[in-house]
Amino acid sequence: MKDTERYNDRELSWLSFNKRVLMEAADTAVPLYERIKFLAIYSSNLDEFFRVRVASIRSIVDIDKKKINKKFNTKPKKILESILEEVHKQQEEFGEIKREVIIPELKQHNIILYREEPIIPEHRKPVEHYFKSKVLSYLQPVILSRDNSRTPYLDNRALYFAMILENASGDIEYAHVNIPTDSLPRFVELPKENGYYYYIAIDDIIRENLGFLFQNYKVRGVYAIKLNRDADLNIDDEYSGNLVKKIRKQIEKRNLGVPSRFLYDSDMPEDLLDFLIKKFQLEADDIVPGGRYHNMYDLFDLPNPIKPKLENEPLKTIRKQKLENTSSVFLAIDEGDLMLHFPYQSYDYVLRFFNEAAMDPDVTEIKATFYRIAANSFVSNALISAAHNGKKVTVFVEIKARFDEKNNLVWAEKMEQAGIKIIYSIPGLKVHAKVAMVTKQLPSGEQIKYGYFGTGNFNEKTAEIYADEALFTNHEELTDELGRVFTYLETREEIAPFKQLLVSQFNITDRFKALVDQEIENVKQGGKGHIILKLNNLQDDIMIDKLYEASQAGVKVELIVRAICCIRAGVEGLSENITVKRIVDRYLEHSRVFCFYNNGENILFQGSADWMKRNLYRRIEVVFPILDEKLKEEILKLLEIQLKDNTKACYLDKDLNNVRVQNDLPKVHAQVDFHHWLEQREQTI
Repeated sequence: MKDTERYNDRELSWLSFNKRVLMEAADTAVPLYERIKFLAIYSSNLDEFFRVRVASIRSIVDIDKKKINKKFNTKPKKILESILEEVHKQQEEFGEIKREVIIPELKQHNIILYREEPIIPEHRKPVEHYFKSKVLSYLQPVILSRDNSRTPYLDNRALYFAMILENASGDIEYAHVNIPTDSLPRFVELPKENGYYYYIAIDDIIRENLGFLFQNYKVRGVYAIKLNRDADLNIDDEYSGNLVKKIRKQIEKRNLGVPSRFLYDSDMPEDLLDFLIKKFQLEADDIVPGGRYHNMYDLFDLPNPIKPKLENEPLKTIRKQKLENTSSVFLAIDEGDLMLHFPYQSYDYVLRFFNEAAMDPDVTEIKATFYRIAANSFVSNALISAAHNGKKVTVFVEIKARFDEKNNLVWAEKMEQAGIKIIYSIPGLKVHAKVAMVTKQLPSGEQIKYGYFGTGNFNEKTAEIYADEALFTNHEELTDELGRVFTYLETREEIAPFKQLLVSQFNITDRFKALVDQEIENVKQGGKGHIILKLNNLQDDIMIDKLYEASQAGVKVELIVRAICCIRAGVEGLSENITVKRIVDRYLEHSRVFCFYNNGENILFQGSADWMKRNLYRRIEVVFPILDEKLKEEILKLLEIQLKDNTKACYLDKDLNNVRVQNDLPKVHAQVDFHHWLEQREQTI
């Protein structure tokens, strides 16, 4: 069997996930403004995909063909063509959903978003006033010369209009002007008329006033354009010199990257498009047709004047009784391991953990790893307070976390200035683990270590929308091994083997393989084999092959994979016993769970690691066991509900189609039903 028949392509697999997001935007059972958010999510996802993945493939296309054939199963040029073809189909669907469903439904609720229709007379003066008082000072119109003396510059991801102008002599000239969405709101509210709420895009405010901007010309055509650039930080050598300085330098150059997508209004005349291609020195593969409006992730900011109507009814935050009924998080942990489920339960308990540690006179030391720090980080501020209070604080900050490099560096400097010991990125590796440890020295002389193990970042903002888990424990074996992780991060020296934790670079793949092999052996011995994995991404061919082996041995393999999924489920002779589900709903499914049946004595792990090459071989990840039987019950219930979901779940078939789960069983809505189950569980404690 060819590799192309054995594994799904990573990029096309990701595009099938984004198609699944688009399905939510089209689902009329979803409240209107939630569907608008899914359009925004789709657009934001696609934008990043072009900045990173497509840019990477484009750079590979130019490499020597023989070298490519050794490394890739499919030629990058063919992959790129397949990507652009699929994106075009999805973009057509995106536009149809927006035009034919969303805009008319807004109007049904007395909300009008101007698109292409004429502005009513009552709004002409307000639009002109907003243009002249707010917009005009940000505009930078440029007449484009026909010679090649100077190549004009387009900012990365910024919006522009390309225009056809007729001068006083009747000659045609071309120009462009920026659309300043970085400085002004994308959508502007206009006066209410006849019971209708009106909104207009800043794009159209500029369109309406271009005659004022180009007073000596007749405007003959106006077309939206946008350029994405390669956003990866290309650091040739991470091992020598100052890595922080190198990253700072690359951040400054990010907006100067080579083009990865030139998006243009498909109504643009060929003459203008050809001119722009030459003027901006674009390649044929850069050119992607689009609609009248770009950067639709700005739909996140479309106001809802009748809020909370047309939105999801919020799920009430569930209080953790064991933490509500105690004077100290640490006293609660002393009574047994605790697990939190975000955003069903409040992230404030994590903030309490750090805040109490900062103030507790018995706490002597705090250690933590940061991958993506919140812009206004309460956790970082708590650690700064701890340092001011005389605690020894050590923080590993990953400064290679894509698109968060600048913010991470800012916080690293703040913490360092407060006396916190900052450890920066490891050359050649990213530290993706989400862990922390607090050490207390009691008056009796006893030392107790408290560990925090998470599946998501120390980021209170994303904790409101990402479905993650966190474990608090003072289990001695776990905290001892966590201490070894921090020792390695600080010293890079060899450390004792891990027995409880699964840690990338040390034992993670060997342990996972052994756990799969045990399920295979149990089936051979006449028992039952069952593996449940919940992941964001599944791409590593070595682990996929191990799951194929399990399937062929008769092990039931149930996968819940949100995004990239390179395994092909249900292929005869290869993966008949494997199923893949995707769940896309109000929260982003982000936690990773690894469940092995083990003849009825379930072995459960959670952690930060997907089964991707980057996670397993090029990062430091920490996967932790769930040892407490009551906490096992919570995670098993989560898996059970998600596997039964027939409301928001889709099967991913072998050809990357998202197939809605349809059956006559009682309706299961995983995120809502798990919230209700967790709420009832807390009430019985």
